[in-house]
Amino acid sequence: MRPPTMSGHFLLAPIPESSSDYLLPKDIRLAVLGAGRVGKSAMIVRFLTKRFIGDYEPNTGKLYSRLVCVEGDQLSLQIQDTPGGIQVQDNLTQLVDSLSKCVQWAEGFLLVYSITDHDSYQAIRPLYQHIRKVHPDSKAPVIIVGNKGDLLHARQVQTHDGIQLANELGSLFLEISTSENYEDVCVVFQHLCKEVSKLHSLSGERRRASIIPRPRSPNMQDLKRRFKQALSSKGKAPSALG
Repeated sequence: MRPPTMSGHFLLAPIPESSSDYLLPKDIRLAVLGAGRVGKSAMIVRFLTKRFIGDYEPNTGKLYSRLVCVEGDQLSLQIQDTPGGIQVQDNLTQLVDSLSKCVQWAEGFLLVYSITDHDSYQAIRPLYQHIRKVHPDSKAPVIIVGNKGDLLHARQVQTHDGIQLANELGSLFLEISTSENYEDVCVVFQHLCKEVSKLHSLSGERRRASIIPRPRSPNMQDLKRRFKQALSSKGKAPSALG
């Protein structure tokens, strides 16, 4: 299932100086999860800078923070990259447990595997199940991404396998090439940002609905107007009787 096409691109924007008439941007917290060497860091950097960097040292979990504009909405975006040094076939339980704090923190998730690595594909289901375990009452959006779509000669995971898994888990799916297609990378992150924003709007509406509105007190202008009307009525009363 492919997310709808986004109109317009994301824009990096400098963080403005504080101003009384400045509307604070929405906070969006995303996490990119998956096994090692699937291209998580490359995806994040590609989205934020448009540049593709092929080789990364195994990271310990870097947090990227940017002020971005997605379809006219100002967003204070934080993207948590996650460690990829643990190989899935060695200790999947350890991989999942090590991500618990990150999963608790994030509001939206990208689950990434490489089409050239079947073991990374097998890691997606337990990662998804862990997200739902940590957020049992949450509708936190999840997108499954099959990365390295340009390496067809080394493919180990077919496109229909990714679609089937996403359908079983009730998630969106997109197969992309981070190195060759910047637009698809944007579509993935933009759609996830929009889904998290929708959750914010729904929760805000629920909070507003739960607050009992206070009765409005008349302002001074309204009081003066009523007082003049009362005086005018008293002045006209004798002539009306006569």
